[in-house]
Amino acid sequence: MGGCAGSRRRLSDSEGEETVPEPRLPLLDRQSAHWKNAVGFWLLGLCNNFSYVVMLSAAHDILSHERTSGNQSHVDPSPTPIPHNSSSRFDCNSVSTAPPGSRQWDLCCWKLRPGCLFSFCGDQPMCYFLLLTSPEPQDPGGEEEAESAARQPLIGTEAPESKPGSGSSLSFQERWTVFKGLLWYIVPLVVVYFAEYFINQGLFELLFFRNTSLSHAQQYRWYQMLYQAGVFASRSSLRCCRIRFTWALALLQCLNLVFLLADVWFSFLPSIYFVFLIVLYEGLLGGAAYVNTFHNIALETSDEHREFAMAATCISDTLGISLSGLLALPLHDFLCQLS
Repeated sequence: MGGCAGSRRRLSDSEGEETVPEPRLPLLDRQSAHWKNAVGFWLLGLCNNFSYVVMLSAAHDILSHERTSGNQSHVDPSPTPIPHNSSSRFDCNSVSTAPPGSRQWDLCCWKLRPGCLFSFCGDQPMCYFLLLTSPEPQDPGGEEEAESAARQPLIGTEAPESKPGSGSSLSFQERWTVFKGLLWYIVPLVVVYFAEYFINQGLFELLFFRNTSLSHAQQYRWYQMLYQAGVFASRSSLRCCRIRFTWALALLQCLNLVFLLADVWFSFLPSIYFVFLIVLYEGLLGGAAYVNTFHNIALETSDEHREFAMAATCISDTLGISLSGLLALPLHDFLCQLS
């Protein structure tokens, strides 16, 4: 009897050992890891765009300093346009018609201080090594399982998990089929970026109002700041507002372009504050189109196609910006000749 009781005790002990759940990461630690990853990715995005936005916003000041330091441009530094109303006509000290070269970059680094311009570059390795956390180990049973465990998403989403490496195994025919399906999202995003950068780099300097206390350079900086503020707000609004049909955003952005181009031509807006509102609205449309495009693609593509679809759509903004730059250059010169 004693032996039977002892064997039952040992059996119950062994069963107890088998049924003890594996220790899991405490909820507080999970939340901490989630927020660390979120902050890390946010800072990486900030580092990626900081220098680019500073260069755009300070372009007028950089070229103004270049002209005063003796580098002659082919545009007249002090034009005397005849205004049609209380706003004004073209001040052709332009960012887009100035001769390119390394001096612009040198002046930017000198005027903005290299420490200010490049201070965010060092934050990228800090975010990668100190903030981003690896996913929890999943007790892999082999080499493929180990690689799969190491490639789990850092921030959980509602979308189902995709198979690691599935995007790279697609055939050319599959990629082409997926790409054709993405045109419903790629084309509107290209149009949005074309219209907004046509405005930013082709029209901002021509939207110059003399009936205000702001100088030409200050007006240009305000335009750039309001545009970026609109983009920031709309890209952060996905949880509040989701837009399925991004074609509507592309149409509205084109209307912005036509309206501001008409004002450059006919000068009918009486105050710069109307332009401020339109530029802020332009940024809201651009940011909303970007974030909703990628969000819709992430939700509507299959697991095996999602990685390729997201990467392929990234060409949209570059293509739109490049096309707008090609057309904004001759248009700016043409309008300046009219003045």
